[in-house]
Amino acid sequence: MSTYTLDTATSRATPVPAPMKRLTVPAIRERKGGEPIVMLTAYTMRMAQLLDPHCDVLLVGDSLAQVIYGLPSTLPVTLDMMIAHGAAVVRGSHHALVVIDMPFGCYEESPEAAFRAAARVLAETGAAAVKLEGGAAMAPTVRFLVERGIPVFGHVGLTPQAVNMLGGYGARGRSEAEAEKILADSNAIADAGAFALVVEGVVEPLALAITESVSCPVIGIGASAGCDGQVLVVDDMLGMFERTPRFVKKFDDLAGRISAAVETYARDVRAREFPGEGQIYAPKN
Repeated sequence: MSTYTLDTATSRATPVPAPMKRLTVPAIRERKGGEPIVMLTAYTMRMAQLLDPHCDVLLVGDSLAQVIYGLPSTLPVTLDMMIAHGAAVVRGSHHALVVIDMPFGCYEESPEAAFRAAARVLAETGAAAVKLEGGAAMAPTVRFLVERGIPVFGHVGLTPQAVNMLGGYGARGRSEAEAEKILADSNAIADAGAFALVVEGVVEPLALAITESVSCPVIGIGASAGCDGQVLVVDDMLGMFERTPRFVKKFDDLAGRISAAVETYARDVRAREFPGEGQIYAPKN
């Protein structure tokens, strides 16, 4: 895979591809049954820079509610918040397909309302697609958007925006009736034209059944390694939080390393060892 070369004059703000071409919606759709799709959330320009060379898809998730803003759920997220963070992620990436979550309340009312919100998201961010939650009830909206040129990433199973209806964040599909409904929802969204589908927090047999049943790639989160790809909240997998969902694997302990670095900084400041000779300006001779 291509790597970045950085212009020293702008390396803090703008990565320069060497060379790197952004993945497209058709390219992701064609990965069904092929090489697994790597997907992570991103909310800032700098994180997008770091993730971009390694990821196929960057999701500007409404999980920024908890991760960035300390909110109790995704429900208070606004369209303006998603657009601001989405534009930052687009600016920081050159390779990955950027997908932006549609926040709660901006697309459920009608297909027309969803189109107005989605069109604004794509126009103001430069992202390639939007993601929305919901099953068969949202299929007409997905079809309406796709027919008007807006690529849609679906999301079924555990849908955080519906947490009040679901009664919590527990695994879905444990009962036969619920599993059948989620499978039907998945097919309805895929048949409506979604180019990919997140399946979250479902029992593994159901995740595998969905992956086999639908024609578009299935991206698992708390589902199965047998899905067409995986997504995690980047702060969870980097170990930024002490508590994470069961399905998260911590690939680092970034919180611990940040704490240690800040502890060293604080010690040096209090001991008047920072700034040292290498960090201060000498007077002119």
